[in-house]
Amino acid sequence: MGTVTLALERALAERLAATLERLETLLPATPETPDWVRYRAFRWRRLGPRGYLQPVRHPHRLRLADLQRIDRQKAALDLNVRQFLAGHPCNNVLLWGARGTGKSSLIKALLNEYADRGLRLVEVDKHDLIDLPDIVEPLADRPERFLLYCDDLSFEANDPSYKALKAMLDGSISAAPDNVLLCATSNRRHLLPEYLRENQDTRLVEGELHHGEAVEEKISLSERFGLWLSFHPFSQDDYLAIVTYWLEQLETASAELDAAAREEALRWALQRGSRSGRVAWQFARDWVGRQSLRP
Repeated sequence: MGTVTLALERALAERLAATLERLETLLPATPETPDWVRYRAFRWRRLGPRGYLQPVRHPHRLRLADLQRIDRQKAALDLNVRQFLAGHPCNNVLLWGARGTGKSSLIKALLNEYADRGLRLVEVDKHDLIDLPDIVEPLADRPERFLLYCDDLSFEANDPSYKALKAMLDGSISAAPDNVLLCATSNRRHLLPEYLRENQDTRLVEGELHHGEAVEEKISLSERFGLWLSFHPFSQDDYLAIVTYWLEQLETASAELDAAAREEALRWALQRGSRSGRVAWQFARDWVGRQSLRP
């Protein structure tokens, strides 16, 4: 009887070992420790119940010089980032406004400009903002300076990520590390949808405008960003100037914006309902590509 029991136990152990080996091949690999020297940009990713920083192996190589017709915004954000790198007081930043006008491109360009001075970027998706305490905690002891980047940020009512961001900006019992700066882009200035019915609670008291509680709650989040930078749609002249710049950068045979290219550029913008830097870049790529195929 003992011999039979021993044989069964051995067979069971072998089957368990084989099962564990198969399970190990299905489990995700353990995340690597971030290499802050080799990589300049990272994304926060979820791995089961925990998160990790995934390196961006091929970051966008935009330069500050590539961003045309947004000199005011470029100068303001550049100054704020230089204050941050020097360890001086600076502000978290909200870049808001029209789509395709250079909000996210400006942040990428500043990363490339100052990566050699220790600037690093950590991109966090909106739905992962609830992990903010876990993201910033290991960054506090690093010598690098980190831009915590949230692109196309907006919230719906009762979104838990909204509360997490609000607490980190100003309100949590634990202060954000001095080497972490939050930069967010959004098409909305107040980051939350605004409804007509909410403005009906607005009152005029002795000549002063008092917003209702719902409006005050929405304003309170964007007000926690110390620096607001607004981006507005480009004029036709600005749009054509950006087209000309990209045609020159793409080394087209005709660097000048001749009549044919000008007409096509305006038609391209009209079809898309937008005169933006993004649309100008897309047209330039299409135009140069088509011209290159001609005999």
